[in-house]
Amino acid sequence: MARYTGPRTRVSRRFGIPIFGASKYLERRNYPPGVHGPKSRRKFSDYAIGLMEKQKLRYFYGLQERQFRRVYEKALRMRGVTGEKMLQLLETRLDSVVYHGGFGITRPQARQLVSHGHVKVNGRKVSVPSYLVKVNDVVEVKDHAVSKQLAGKCLEGSTARVVPDWVALDRDHLKIKLLRVPSREEINPVANEQAIVEFYSR
Repeated sequence: MARYTGPRTRVSRRFGIPIFGASKYLERRNYPPGVHGPKSRRKFSDYAIGLMEKQKLRYFYGLQERQFRRVYEKALRMRGVTGEKMLQLLETRLDSVVYHGGFGITRPQARQLVSHGHVKVNGRKVSVPSYLVKVNDVVEVKDHAVSKQLAGKCLEGSTARVVPDWVALDRDHLKIKLLRVPSREEINPVANEQAIVEFYSR
């Protein structure tokens, strides 16, 4: 399974936001990487802005270009605003739901928990992070000592993060239920999804 393994702080500095989570280094050097980073006054074209917004969202959710393109194309076929539908598809992926429930401290950790077979959906083991969770689906940790230990540690480490209203978490039984599809305001994306739609529709 392909995933990004390059320098993370450099990517965060390029976009000016903590794409991969909080970083003290990013706080100290809150300007783009490279020798001209602190003095850069470069103006970006509409194409460059769209590309950067797309890359922000792609890195944030840990998707490769082909995967991200498929999400956009699926959103394009759905009724409603394409940008909002795209965000909803990203947020209802199994790895995203697992992350929001607190079974993973970071999104990559939640993705790994799924891909290693520690998670079940409606009683069936699912090891595909891109699996789309539907409303009223129940996501639970596998009834295995190692699985429960991993999820329990993550829950303890993610107590500072608020579980969103559209997800119901049962801490005692290590279960998550998707109550509804989140709205655009609840998702609060790190990138301008409309710029991404315009970038792909060129």
